[in-house]
Amino acid sequence: MLRHQDETRAAYDGVVDLYASMFSDQLETRPFARNMIGTFAELVRGTGNLRVADVGCGPGHLTAMLHNLGLDAFGLDLSPAMVDHARRAHPALRFDEARMEALPVEDGALGGMLAHYSMIHTPPGELPALLAEQVRVLAPGGLLLVSLFGTEGPEPVRFDHKVTPAYSWPADQFAELLAAAGLVTFARLLHDPATERGFLDTHLLARRP
Repeated sequence: MLRHQDETRAAYDGVVDLYASMFSDQLETRPFARNMIGTFAELVRGTGNLRVADVGCGPGHLTAMLHNLGLDAFGLDLSPAMVDHARRAHPALRFDEARMEALPVEDGALGGMLAHYSMIHTPPGELPALLAEQVRVLAPGGLLLVSLFGTEGPEPVRFDHKVTPAYSWPADQFAELLAAAGLVTFARLLHDPATERGFLDTHLLARRP
């Protein structure tokens, strides 16, 4: 696990300014993803626990979006350069460096967690441990919104992401991983891709019972 994470961290450290310039619009040009995050935020507000982690927050644009939607949001990212950029871009918000399988959050503390294309670089065999960590920090009734690249085939597909290798997933198979971790998937959205890769954009919304 550490080797591929070190490679991912180094890759994202090297593209901070470009990445931030591409994704600073808080999903203004991505209505499906934007509205799924809006639904997620509304449901989290309904739990009464407004504390939310944006895991793999990158330059912090979605952490700021969650804050604007009324949540007590903070960002976590593997890349120290991304964290530094996020702190400068959004000085009123909290950002920390962290690995997704070892989150600096106490047990059962969060009303919600956003993982917006931040699990795509994790090899399939390592996802169960990573998802178990997400469940650990969610309160009962807490929500997880995962966005990823989807495929209509039977198995995950490794592909050459522009930053570092990544995986696309069949929605049903990823939902099974969520169930095995102790989460109940109750909503999903699949739509045609916004890029030339050809994968479906996939959003899964799950709850910890």
